[in-house]
Amino acid sequence: MSAADLYTKLTRVWVPDPEQVWVPAQLSHDYRDGDDCLHLQLSDGTEVQYVVAPGPPPGLPPLRNPDILEGENDLTALSYLHEPAVLHNLRVRFLDYSSIYTYCGIILVAINPYEQLPIYGEDVIDAYSGQNMADMDPHIFSVAEEAYRQMAREEKNQSIIISGESGAGKTVSAKFTMRYFAAVGGSARETSVEERVLESNPIMEAIGNAKTTRNDNSSRFGKYIEIGFGRKGDIIGANMRTYLLEKSRVVFQTTEERNYHIFYQLCASRHLPELSALGLRRAEEFQYTSQGGNVQIPGTDDAADLERTRNSFSVLGVRPGLQMELFRILAAILHLGNVRIQSSGRDGERCSVNAEDRSLHLFCQLLAVERSQMAHWLCHRRLAVAGEMLVKPMGWQQACEARDALSKHVYGQLFTWTVGRLNGALRAQRRQPHSFIGVLDIYGFETFEKNSFEQFCINYANEKLQQQFNRHVFQLEQEEYLREEIPWTRIEFSDNQPCIELIEGKLGVLDLLDEECRMPRGSDESWAQKLYERHQNQNPHFSKPRLSNTAFIILHFADTVQYECDGFLDKNRDTVFEEPINILKASKSELVAELFQDESGGDGPPLPGVTTAVPNGSLRSSRKGGSTVRREHKQTVGFQFRQSLQLLMGTLNSTTPHYVRCIKPNDLKQPFLFDPKRAVQQLRACGVLETIRISAAGYPSRWTYPEFFKRYRVMMQCRDPGLEDRQAECRAALGSLIPDPDQYRFGKTKIFFRAGQVALLEKLRASRLRAACVEVQRRVRGWLERKRYQHTCQAALTLQNYTRGWLARRLAHSLRYTRAALVLQKSYRMVQVRRLYLLIRSAAVIIQAFARGALARCLYRQLRAERKAVLLQARVRGWSARRSFLRVRGAVLYLQCCYRRMQARRELKQRRMEARSVEHYRQLNKGMEVKLMQLQRRADEQVVRGVGGVLKERLSQERAAHCTELARLQGELSRLAGSVQDEARSTALAQELSALRGEREREREERRSAEQRAAQEITRLTQAVESLQREKAAVIQEREKLNTSLQEHERAREERLSQQVALVSSGLRAELEEERGRYQGLLKEFSRLEQRYENLKDEMTFSEKFLGHRRNASSQSLILDISPPIPAGSSEREARTSMTSPERQRRVTVTSPELERRVTMTSPERVRRVTVTSPSSPIATSPADSLLKAVGLFKDGRMREEDLRHAYDAVRVANKFLESQLVSQRQQWDSEMEALRLQVGAQREEVDRQSQALAHTLTLPPETSLQLGLQEQLAHLAADNLVSGVRGGGQELMEQVESQEQVSRRLRRELHSLKQAGWGSAGPARGTEVLSGRNATPAPHKAKLQGLLECRREDEARLIKNLITGLRPEVTRTLTPELPAHILFLCMRQADWRGEEQRARALCTATVTAIKGALKKHSDDFELAAFWLSNTCLLMHLLRQFSPGESSQTDEQTLLTFDPSDLRKALSDLSIQTYQQLIRIAESRLQPMIVPAMLESETIPGLSSGGKSLGSHKRAASGAREKGEGVQPHTMDSLLRELSSLHHTLSHQALHPEVCRQAFRQISHLLTATTLNNLLLRKDMCSWSKGLQIRYNVSQLEDWLRGRSLQLGGAVDSLEPLIQAAQLLQVSKRSESDARAIEETCTALSPPQIVKILSLYTPLNEFEERVTLNFIRSVQALLNERPGGKARQLLMDVRHVFPVTFPPSLSPSPSQQPEQLQIPDSLNLAFLRRV
Repeated sequence: MSAADLYTKLTRVWVPDPEQVWVPAQLSHDYRDGDDCLHLQLSDGTEVQYVVAPGPPPGLPPLRNPDILEGENDLTALSYLHEPAVLHNLRVRFLDYSSIYTYCGIILVAINPYEQLPIYGEDVIDAYSGQNMADMDPHIFSVAEEAYRQMAREEKNQSIIISGESGAGKTVSAKFTMRYFAAVGGSARETSVEERVLESNPIMEAIGNAKTTRNDNSSRFGKYIEIGFGRKGDIIGANMRTYLLEKSRVVFQTTEERNYHIFYQLCASRHLPELSALGLRRAEEFQYTSQGGNVQIPGTDDAADLERTRNSFSVLGVRPGLQMELFRILAAILHLGNVRIQSSGRDGERCSVNAEDRSLHLFCQLLAVERSQMAHWLCHRRLAVAGEMLVKPMGWQQACEARDALSKHVYGQLFTWTVGRLNGALRAQRRQPHSFIGVLDIYGFETFEKNSFEQFCINYANEKLQQQFNRHVFQLEQEEYLREEIPWTRIEFSDNQPCIELIEGKLGVLDLLDEECRMPRGSDESWAQKLYERHQNQNPHFSKPRLSNTAFIILHFADTVQYECDGFLDKNRDTVFEEPINILKASKSELVAELFQDESGGDGPPLPGVTTAVPNGSLRSSRKGGSTVRREHKQTVGFQFRQSLQLLMGTLNSTTPHYVRCIKPNDLKQPFLFDPKRAVQQLRACGVLETIRISAAGYPSRWTYPEFFKRYRVMMQCRDPGLEDRQAECRAALGSLIPDPDQYRFGKTKIFFRAGQVALLEKLRASRLRAACVEVQRRVRGWLERKRYQHTCQAALTLQNYTRGWLARRLAHSLRYTRAALVLQKSYRMVQVRRLYLLIRSAAVIIQAFARGALARCLYRQLRAERKAVLLQARVRGWSARRSFLRVRGAVLYLQCCYRRMQARRELKQRRMEARSVEHYRQLNKGMEVKLMQLQRRADEQVVRGVGGVLKERLSQERAAHCTELARLQGELSRLAGSVQDEARSTALAQELSALRGEREREREERRSAEQRAAQEITRLTQAVESLQREKAAVIQEREKLNTSLQEHERAREERLSQQVALVSSGLRAELEEERGRYQGLLKEFSRLEQRYENLKDEMTFSEKFLGHRRNASSQSLILDISPPIPAGSSEREARTSMTSPERQRRVTVTSPELERRVTMTSPERVRRVTVTSPSSPIATSPADSLLKAVGLFKDGRMREEDLRHAYDAVRVANKFLESQLVSQRQQWDSEMEALRLQVGAQREEVDRQSQALAHTLTLPPETSLQLGLQEQLAHLAADNLVSGVRGGGQELMEQVESQEQVSRRLRRELHSLKQAGWGSAGPARGTEVLSGRNATPAPHKAKLQGLLECRREDEARLIKNLITGLRPEVTRTLTPELPAHILFLCMRQADWRGEEQRARALCTATVTAIKGALKKHSDDFELAAFWLSNTCLLMHLLRQFSPGESSQTDEQTLLTFDPSDLRKALSDLSIQTYQQLIRIAESRLQPMIVPAMLESETIPGLSSGGKSLGSHKRAASGAREKGEGVQPHTMDSLLRELSSLHHTLSHQALHPEVCRQAFRQISHLLTATTLNNLLLRKDMCSWSKGLQIRYNVSQLEDWLRGRSLQLGGAVDSLEPLIQAAQLLQVSKRSESDARAIEETCTALSPPQIVKILSLYTPLNEFEERVTLNFIRSVQALLNERPGGKARQLLMDVRHVFPVTFPPSLSPSPSQQPEQLQIPDSLNLAFLRRV
């Protein structure tokens, strides 16, 4: 296809960009041959013109790949292979899908995310272990697994080459690789070599890593770690080589950089007591650690890192004393940098060091050297002139350089010694490695503004590695072509051999540099001139810069680099004067002397254990001669580096390499920030683009014939050819599809295409499918319309026929029933009218009655109200009238008296006046006045004294007579007075009249005011009555409200209490499950210890057999560090209690110079370690014996070899510790349960009391109940406040409520013991009988126990052997289920019936031990494990059933006479271990079948017939060559058959259904976790059809589980994550409603799992659409809003084990009664006698 056909309108291309490197664009117009430019439109709408370079192939822009290929996990699967496609694919995977790994052919490209990702856990290791590299997503574990499998299959050494810039993540990738090897090669063998390999990383990071401007943890050296494996694939040793340590960093750091981490770790830990003697200070106060400025790294704790480094030293066998020696040397280097050198003499020709300098004093003290000599030789040097030795002083600058050189040399020697020590600890002890996998962590290509000797060596090493890489890639391509037998031409690739020859060839850069170093007056300038003369204008890879005469330029494969010659010679020599070294040799410190003991002999043998590291320094001696020249030539850094590099290349060429290229996405160290410029620069430098170019130069796209035929069958003319005809059809079709035969080649099994041809085929296929779709649509639509018309016509005729017949029948029917309808209507209407009339009449009567009654009642109420009102008014008015009358009458009487008194006074006065004028009238009436006065006085006295009515009447008569006489006398007086006093008298009378009138008015006013006051008082009293009535109603209402609120509060409180109880109960159940899981984990660890002991025993047996009982240095003694010590006189139980205290940690350590094994048993409260020390330890062997005695164990004399005996004793001690630990946990558990039970009882009593109080309150009168209710409320609030302060800590005590049954059983057991002691109904005689001893067997036992089996003491071993250890698996199939348990229990009961308690206990203990041995002997037999699990559970149940006080339904006379709780505990532990072994065997049988059956098999035929998608080109993996053609793959039917076999075995062995359900719940979890983890790591499995296939397979599994009633145990619920994952692959994934539906339905999947599935979703053809990034982000936003949305768990935990719970009671078969028990003859148990 020509360019004009490819570059049409709307074709997408890539165009260069100065900022983004490449940007996407679209063609605005078609391209025609001969056009000089293209009209493009960028993604932002900008119109640009692209100039087409002229040439036979025109310089057109690169084409973009289809959208379906975006995010492809293998770059070689892209249709168009070029730089912009690679860069865009990496950016999409890194930014949009957060995928940091991508394949590029044989290379794994790893981009540093600068963030911790949850993709390196144990679950991920399990998911990649054993999987093909082509099946899984790109990962560093996938490369490690591929190397491991090739090593195991081909028995050939492998290498993993990890390279990249500083800060790209090389060190982290190497660590994860070694971690993977340690996991897959060490966990099964229980060795500590893999742990040592991992622990070497913190040490090497501390002494070899430093902070740079590009990386906070940059490796300043290269290393190659060889991990040795045995024949079985287990790690048995390791070895490390180091290259080119950057020693200049010890004395100099640039801004924002640091020295090596170890110096800052020591300074940060200077406060430790053991480091106080080093004289350390803050890092800012040392010259060698403060030059960079900032000495802190954010997020790094140097003190914690030092502790980690020290722990790693301890694990690798470096003693604490030797560690302190190493720290003393490091501290001495810091103090040496602070030594002050003072200049003296003219022009600074001389210098001196003060002998009292504190830094010099500390330096010499730490290294144990002479201070005066060191001070002298730091400023002087020795010369040999004419055979004489002269001492010459040095200048200040020269002395400082010599001091720094000494510091670098000491650090370099210490680094070399440390590496040698680590290699000694990692070296294989017992046997040589069969093969190894090397991990190369080496610096990548470097170019800075100023490049020196270090960058030159680094780039030289990368040139060599790139050459090896290019040749390996070319070799793989060549092998592929030869294997397929296709003609091919040599692929041209950029061989960098000329550049390598320029560096290492004869008279190359390194040769000239070494030659200049040998010159007496050699300098950097003269060396530069030699380079110009030799290579300028002669080598195209060498050039001279224009503006410099001391620099040169080398054209490397990655970039052009300019090197500055300054310092090349000094760094290449790396010399140090001999005199300070001689002083260090004479040091009193053994380590310092050891570091420099071989310095004098340059050709002598190296230090032991240091051969793997390359020394980077040489000595400058005062002696001269030919030998010195030869020695210095060999010891230059360049020469040594070239030799070590040649050795490395030889090693790599002898292995199968695997490449990991680490990419640094940005220089800002920001997470998930992609800088395209930096990425392209590194892709060019690390060879990724070269791989693309080599692949593109050949035939990068490869299809097998079946895949090609399946995909492009639509463009062929054949119908259904056979397998052999398909190749011919493919060959014939390609000739017509691609005219140019050079664009493809036919191989034996594959078709090879050049770049872009697959895209052309896809375009032709899409056109053919589009045309076919149009034709199919046309024909189908026509056929549908014709069928619809015919159907409509036929339907119309049918409808007409049926309609006409129906109308006729309806007319006849209407005529027939018309008359009947009229009659019915008449009668019906009559009935209806009559019913209506009667109803109306009845309603009227009722209404009238109700109305009249209502009126009468209303009138009655009105009359009654009016009567009451009238009566009330009459009473009130009468009361008011009486009160008014009495008040008025009193006022009238008072007024009369006052008036009469006034009249009398007035008359008296008048009479007196008259008497003065008419004297004779006074004489005449003198007697009368006296009489009147007496009468008046007498009347007054009578009035005062209160005489009766007679006196009152007499007084009234007298007053009347007096008035009459007074009137007569007044008349006479008035007549006598005459006219003289007429005027005065009238005036006085008028005044008196007016006064009387005024008094009358005042009386009236007082009366009116009194009436008003009375009315106001009545009104006030009425209002008070009304207010009181309102208050009464309010009080009653308030009382009702309070009662209601109190009842509601009580109900709410009860509900809240019930909710809290439910919540606490659920929490306690969860904690109980967690505790049960921990406990069963301890049992699993205990089993691991026993297995480890067996492995050690086998190894010792092997050594005795093949090594002739050779005694080595591993004679060991046992050390026990117990705090506090156990008193000598304490009992065994007290000793165990003190040793298992939950507040202390104990360590028992097992250590050997040859083999270290660390046993760590972790519990929630204790950590114990068992350690065996070497004979050099000062502790004698006697503590071991004392320890064994303290825990109740004794020496096993059957062990012959001393090593085996000590190891055996150590394991027994560890086992005893574990047992005591479990016992103490159970005791603590019981105490907590008792406290919890008391607290729950108190809470229940409180609730009952409050309920009774509430009931009592409701029965009281309203006023009293209100007051009591308020008091009760206040008291309740106070009590709540008091309880809430205690409940914070009390709820923690409410753990494991479900164990109350155990408490009740214990109480019943104590009650039973009290009854036996004589405190029950048996009386004193019974107590005496019990106290007399257990041999006095009760008589009723003999009468009631029937069918027991008696076994003699000497036959117990035969019983155990015939019934347990010697029982063959095939015999168990013929036995009655649970028969051994019945036989053993009957023998135990017989021994107990005879009073032999110890014998019964011993028989049970021997049974447990024998069952363990049988399980170990047949560790892979599922049927035998199920058999012994069933018997163990039954035996444990029988002991529980017949335990004293355990069962109320069992007759006390048939119970055991002793408490078998410890035996039940041992049987429970054995049951758990057996169950775990059962699950482990089932998992091992099912594991290889899960992924092929659940994911890969096509249960629905033809579902995935759409063919292979564009992006599904799998990489060639080693696993593809492992599978034979005759091996039948696993299917869903085979998986179900295997499950049925397991279930049949469990059912046949009469295992309890609850235990069976728990086992299949665990198996269901394994199926779900394994399938889902593989689904999350395989892009080819995330499609719609695969989701439908998975859902169908899961439905088959659900039906299988439900058909066997296994869904009750949670087995079906465990499948929910897999069901939701399958549904997620099938649902629509477009709109916001789809996102919300996914968030609501996928509740069993974590947010990372949902996002991962959506990201991996791959359309099978172009008619489907990818899930858009916006949709994924919207789903992720919704997931983050729900609780737990921030969880980062990606994979399910395959190793998760649900704790097993055994049912408390079993139902043994009635046929297994003691009398009916039948023992088959095959068991050879004739020596048993039935009692």
